[in-house]
Amino acid sequence: MGDVAEDLDAHGGALSTAKDLFAGAVGGVAQVLTGMCGEPNKDSFAGQPFDIVKVRLQTGTAYTSALDAAKSIYAQEGPLAFYKGTLTPLLGIGACVSIQFGAFGFAKRYFEAANQRSHPLAARDLGYGQYYAAGAFAGLANSVVSGPVEHVRIRLQAQPHGAGRLYSGPLDCVRQLSAHGGVLRGLYRGQAVTLLREAQAYGVWFLAFEWMMNADAARNRAARADVPSWKVALYGGLAGEALWLASYPFDVVKSKMQTDGLTPRDARYKSMRDCFAQTWREAGFRGFWKGIAPTLLRAMPVSACTFATVEATMRFIS
Repeated sequence: MGDVAEDLDAHGGALSTAKDLFAGAVGGVAQVLTGMCGEPNKDSFAGQPFDIVKVRLQTGTAYTSALDAAKSIYAQEGPLAFYKGTLTPLLGIGACVSIQFGAFGFAKRYFEAANQRSHPLAARDLGYGQYYAAGAFAGLANSVVSGPVEHVRIRLQAQPHGAGRLYSGPLDCVRQLSAHGGVLRGLYRGQAVTLLREAQAYGVWFLAFEWMMNADAARNRAARADVPSWKVALYGGLAGEALWLASYPFDVVKSKMQTDGLTPRDARYKSMRDCFAQTWREAGFRGFWKGIAPTLLRAMPVSACTFATVEATMRFIS
């Protein structure tokens, strides 16, 4: 392990990580400015209407479809209701995307160094299992921020309208969540399933993108840096679709747990396992896919924007 760490330092690991963090932060800013944000913990002004429809479908039974949910929200709560809970995730986008790409880059270099140490004369290229593991590591690192940020957003999105309103804003929501069980059991409620979702989601996200980029470069006998920007965006968008298809059931359970009662007396679900079991008993397989349509609709342009921006930034600063 020490030898691998030395290899990382010898190859400018600290500088490379700093570049990854910076490129990720630029990608997060681009999401806000373009309004195309929408992977598990990335929410923007334009993407928010899709997200609140997804959460309402995941956590309730009052709507027959995404369109029905959107119409009902608009009629009963007005157009501003589609932007409930927007402020908190917007403030954290840059940090989240920066962590994702910084952690992925660090893990990737760790595996490259380990490969070289094991086979000094062979290429340092990663296997696709290693790409998945590096992405999963990025997701786990990101969950420290995404867990509480998403919990607050979901509580604000799902709360009753008008006189039944539970929280006056993000800070009040944080205060109330922390008052019920403290930071770990209150603010970080649902963190276990968040860890599972983030690891699976980002493992698949980075794996899919790297596979498509490497396959394109090999097919055209070109360097990765020569892959056209429009293809980078296309592969990034497709990776976003793969992310959600691979992790969506975890997201449904997470949303259910993070809108559940805060006290043991009011809580419907005793644990993550109990939430999975109850969802299966009530709706079967379909219960784990409620809200998938608006999620996939948003994911393609969002993920395309993310990877295109990060890749362009890395090419510029390298």
